[in-house]
Amino acid sequence: MENEKRNASETACTVTRRDFVKASAAAISVGAIASPGWANIQGSDRIRVGLVGCGGRGTGAASQALNADPGVVLTAMGDLFGDRISASLGHLTNHAGDRVDVPPERRFLGFDAHKHVLDNVDVIILTTPPHFRPMQLKAAIDAGKHVFAEKPMAVDAPGVRSVLASAAKAKRKGLSLMSGFCWRYSFAERAMFKKLHAGAIGDITSMHTTYHTGPLHKNPRQAGWSDMEFQLRNWVHFTWLSGDHIVEQACHAVDWINWAMDGLMPIRATALGGRQMREGPETGNVYDHFAVIYEYENGARCFHTCRQMPHCSGDNTAYVMGTKGKCSMNPWSPAHVITGENPWRYEGDRPNMYQVEHDELFAAIRAGTPVNDGVFMANSTMMSILGRTAAYSGGTVMWDEALASAEDYSPSSYEMGDLPFPPVPVPGQPSPVAVPQTDSVGDGG
Repeated sequence: MENEKRNASETACTVTRRDFVKASAAAISVGAIASPGWANIQGSDRIRVGLVGCGGRGTGAASQALNADPGVVLTAMGDLFGDRISASLGHLTNHAGDRVDVPPERRFLGFDAHKHVLDNVDVIILTTPPHFRPMQLKAAIDAGKHVFAEKPMAVDAPGVRSVLASAAKAKRKGLSLMSGFCWRYSFAERAMFKKLHAGAIGDITSMHTTYHTGPLHKNPRQAGWSDMEFQLRNWVHFTWLSGDHIVEQACHAVDWINWAMDGLMPIRATALGGRQMREGPETGNVYDHFAVIYEYENGARCFHTCRQMPHCSGDNTAYVMGTKGKCSMNPWSPAHVITGENPWRYEGDRPNMYQVEHDELFAAIRAGTPVNDGVFMANSTMMSILGRTAAYSGGTVMWDEALASAEDYSPSSYEMGDLPFPPVPVPGQPSPVAVPQTDSVGDGG
């Protein structure tokens, strides 16, 4: 990982939970200065967009960017694998025709592909595995580019601290930074959380969110794949790349807790977790279930449960209890209901939240009024990491302790070669880092 990430690890022991919340909020509120990214767009109908990470989510995000503004042109793409670029390029060309202008010389492969994409764009979409998010976000903000970054923002605490630093710099530069925490851009969720923050159910005393679903895709090893390629092709199943499914997928439901608590961070977490049903090397070293208790200084207790198991019941709901009522929200039903002293049900419009994200991002860029999701996107990621850390360790973990952690999941080098297979974490035993660390780490792509 880059030097800034290592330096943050060395100094993090002085950071407390209150310091973190105050400092991050203050940093994001700093007055903006003129941004190179905005200067490149002023006076032009054309907005050059680049895509780094050309899988399904990246292709979808690029499509939504092209839908958001008639001046958007996709001008560069980057990935670790040529087949991903080819498939994504074909889909996007069919979707947007000549507004996809990515000749072979602007299709970049490798761990440093994002750097080359940055040279050819005004806005960059970052949808690679989450491990690479902090370093790519830093490079984008340093280069003066507007960013859409898919969730989560990191897989470890040093990465979260790097993201906060980049978000603060984006604010100072007047750059837009939007996260892939898509429910924040859903009209129904916005209306419901506004009601909660206005006191519709009184003081929140407890909350339970779920993300109970089936396992994700896996790719059997092919002839010629190195250890690194095998793990990258199955990135959702390796903690060093995905953060485990509580961080990579269920962070949406953890973000609901953060949102409901209006940015108040828990003081500690206790968690259960394990691996019962995953089989085969393609499933890596991640768990298949978690249950987390988040405890707050004001006495509230919030609970999160998630699993990726086949042939089991599914649920993706938020249940919120307060002193004057309760709320339940299942966005897929859809149902957003408050009962008690102030009954309410959402009956408004429900536009596609993924499209709303990009509509609002490009409108903000055009208007020169940057959006910055930095604080909440980092906090929700860190809350998910806190829950994972508690489950992996088997102990009760303080927020301060998790935030100050120097545990860095970066590999010793970034190359398509040998890479140790990471062990499955066992509660009660020292937490295994993905691979041995060295002082010299590559740049990630």
